[in-house]
Amino acid sequence: MITWAAGFPAAEVLLQTWPPVALLTARLVLAIAVLIPVWILLDGPSRVLRARWGRAMVVGGFGFGFAMFLLIVAQKMTDPVTVAIIASCAPLLATVLELMAGTRRLKWTFALGVLVSVLGGLIATSAAAPEQLGLGAVLAILATGLFCWGSMATARDFPELSQIGRCTITFVGGLLMAAVLSFGAAQLGMDVLPTAAIDGQQWGMLGIYALISLGLSQVLFISAVGKLGVALASFHINIAPFYVMLIMLMLGEDWNWTRALGAGVVALAVVLAQDRASRSAKIC
Repeated sequence: MITWAAGFPAAEVLLQTWPPVALLTARLVLAIAVLIPVWILLDGPSRVLRARWGRAMVVGGFGFGFAMFLLIVAQKMTDPVTVAIIASCAPLLATVLELMAGTRRLKWTFALGVLVSVLGGLIATSAAAPEQLGLGAVLAILATGLFCWGSMATARDFPELSQIGRCTITFVGGLLMAAVLSFGAAQLGMDVLPTAAIDGQQWGMLGIYALISLGLSQVLFISAVGKLGVALASFHINIAPFYVMLIMLMLGEDWNWTRALGAGVVALAVVLAQDRASRSAKIC
């Protein structure tokens, strides 16, 4: 979550001159360019060729490509902390997905943890101005739901691949979706290229946004989903607004006690829910 949170301030800088669809495409291209050689080295060329590419195009296209596009647009309409806070619905959405898939039985202790986690997100969200919680919030919620589904499917549907392989193959699907979105935007006369020359600062921000906030964080998150389940792993997403706020504070933004309180409530829910889950696993 710390590595994921680092992407929001980076995106805030890039969105000043990058259209969302251009930023999505550049982010995926850079991440894939670094991850593919590592994937081939780890899994071998034959396993790469035999992978479930068709399934990956669907999971990656909608679960990551379209979801990331919606999240970038949502941030452009609001701000980094607000988008990270709205992602607090992730545990609720992820729990529903696991119940539908039959991979989790809902116990009252876990349900309480979900409610406390969402409550923390709502407390933190109350610090945002009402006008920020419009269409941007709807897009962020939709993006969060798609991301939870994509993460669950990535951890479940590609057992023969390494963690890096699972992430990389679905990122390729995300890049295909980005290409479709770019083509559609160009046909509608929208900007699909940066509106200013790319300088050293932007390259640095793009590196953080693509390699740390996307590549590294997704490998870690998919590994966590495989061990904890998408619902429990997504609890940690709710602490991301606090990390974003700390990063923004270092960049000169003001401290917000309401958001800090919301993050504290979420942290309590994470500790309680994961501790109970760990005890249950030991008993089993």
